[in-house]
Amino acid sequence: MRVCPEWVDAAPMMLSPWAVQILQVLTVLVFSPGVSGFAAWLEARLQGRRGPRILQPYYTLAKFFSKEIVAPEGVGPMFFLAPVMSLALVLTVPMLIPVLTSYALPLGYMGDILGGGILLAASSFLIATAAGETGNGYAQLAASRSKTFAAITEPVVLMVVFTVALITTTDLPYVLGATVRSGPDQIVRPAHLLASGALFMVILFETARIPVETHSGTIELGMIEEGRGFEHSGPLQALLMWSSAVKQFVFYTIFCNVFVAPWGMASTGEVTAVVPAIFAIVGKGCLVGVVVAVLDNMFAKLRLYKISEFVSAAFLFAVLAVVTLFLGGG
Repeated sequence: MRVCPEWVDAAPMMLSPWAVQILQVLTVLVFSPGVSGFAAWLEARLQGRRGPRILQPYYTLAKFFSKEIVAPEGVGPMFFLAPVMSLALVLTVPMLIPVLTSYALPLGYMGDILGGGILLAASSFLIATAAGETGNGYAQLAASRSKTFAAITEPVVLMVVFTVALITTTDLPYVLGATVRSGPDQIVRPAHLLASGALFMVILFETARIPVETHSGTIELGMIEEGRGFEHSGPLQALLMWSSAVKQFVFYTIFCNVFVAPWGMASTGEVTAVVPAIFAIVGKGCLVGVVVAVLDNMFAKLRLYKISEFVSAAFLFAVLAVVTLFLGGG
């Protein structure tokens, strides 16, 4: 008996693990400016302004890439290398965290959450070092402030990682995501909620939102994230802007796919599973952007010396997560 070809199911198109690994990095690289643009557009709408277009970050990057580089007199090689190295470091993190798949890819076990935090901190350190070489007062002031407050935020990240390690016996992001997906009771446990709250407060600070500046702030004395790149121009400025957008998207991805909503990811390498996972992570990033934009418009900016209190509250959340875990709340 002859079987008609229409009756035979076509084999699903599969992507190799290395192809998915590269696709994770490309997803973060390509869509991160769009997520930033959506958050900026929504924030303007909430303030009653027309605001920029959602795709405006792409036009801005294209404009800066088409300009020439103008460097201050006497700067060293770090001024030129820092934007490139910073973007390379933040793009390494998507290799370590679940972006599109719920299973670990070839480089997924190359580092843990702590390793990803170290890479992001190293990226910020390079930008601050380049700002210090310029001799510009505003750039040096922003770099000094960023390192001062990073000394407070980095222990918060360490405490969050410590809490994760106590809950799951490991700090690998794929394992934590699998633990959260195992049941809804895993999300509402007190220790997990406190650790997620601490991480979210760190994200607000690291992405230049609350408590001092807006993402598009123009007041020099209140600028930290944007102030470090005052003297960069042309493609170097574009790389710094792109690195900032990628860093924000990486934080959103860790918060969603590891701590809060690790669903919508591909469980196999099939194209029909990986492509929807791309739209899922972009959608979740935009949802976090909505929450951040709403909070950014609800609260007035704090004075500079109040940052330490804001970050200390995040550290307290992380400590309470550990204490709650030992008291049976984990």
